[in-house]
Amino acid sequence: MTERAKILEVEYVEENQKEDVTFLKYYQVKLEILSGEYKGRIFDITHVLTDSPAYDIIVEPGDKVLVGIEELEGGSIEVYISEYLRDSYVLGLAVFFILLLIVVGRLKGLKTVITLALTVLLVLKVILPGLLMGYNPILLVVVVSFVITIMTIVVVGGFNMKSLAAIIGILGGVLSAGLIAFIIGTKVRLTGLSSQEAMMLLYIPQGIKFNFSDLLFAGIILGALGAVMDVGMSIASAIEEIKTVNPHLTSKQLIISGMNVGRDIMGTMANTLILAYTGSSIPLLLVFTAYDEPFIKIINLDLIATQVVRSLAGSIGLILTIPLTAVAAGLLAKYSKKKSVE
Repeated sequence: MTERAKILEVEYVEENQKEDVTFLKYYQVKLEILSGEYKGRIFDITHVLTDSPAYDIIVEPGDKVLVGIEELEGGSIEVYISEYLRDSYVLGLAVFFILLLIVVGRLKGLKTVITLALTVLLVLKVILPGLLMGYNPILLVVVVSFVITIMTIVVVGGFNMKSLAAIIGILGGVLSAGLIAFIIGTKVRLTGLSSQEAMMLLYIPQGIKFNFSDLLFAGIILGALGAVMDVGMSIASAIEEIKTVNPHLTSKQLIISGMNVGRDIMGTMANTLILAYTGSSIPLLLVFTAYDEPFIKIINLDLIATQVVRSLAGSIGLILTIPLTAVAAGLLAKYSKKKSVE
């Protein structure tokens, strides 16, 4: 079982080094269990550090940690520190984010919180269980993306021509990104196994044989959805405002205005996607730079090619969203004008 605990005392005991291979530091740690069956119990345990910053959990009195508790034969109990306790800080940051949305956005912010909660619910309760049940990843993510798009746009923007135009542009852009990723990814033979997490899926207890390439392409579709939604709604809203200020503009003029707005958005949003994927790969890029690996070798690695295809496919989908939304909004504005005249 895993429970919360608080560090009471930490005392250095000794260090041990054998044959210049294993370097260990031993600490005697007193901790109090804060949750579960053993709440209030105090344990003295030996905590070992290996001088590896990636795995060592360095503790001080007052720190809160997660501990593993194992009940052994004979009634003895083994307690060990498994991780730092981070959930309270993460939860606090999430609450601050939600409050900021509501304070700044007011009613729109509240609607954003609602759509965000529904999106998280769909991911946790539909996509992940569906994948573990063996459903096709691409088909499942496309359907859920369709639902997320309609739900988000209608809740935030209302049920009107603006929302319809945004939905058309968003779905067109996301599906374009997924199709491009699928075609290019198949051509360059991306395995979908470039990450450590994907490799771990080979050994999950459910024993499901995943199509890792499909998982990769489904992830690209889902990853592109957020940025594409932002662009589609921004352009549709801009055209709606332009039409409200000057209702005599033709569909062509509205489309041109939408394209002008989209070009400004495109410059920053494309950078957003590229920088997001690059930022997550900085340690890897530093390794390649430190060892002076040739570019031809780096670009052909499965891991790097995956990130490049992911970022470029998402950016292409974003760019295609601009004309799709602008044309849809311009034509629908003409239709709504005719309807209002009638």
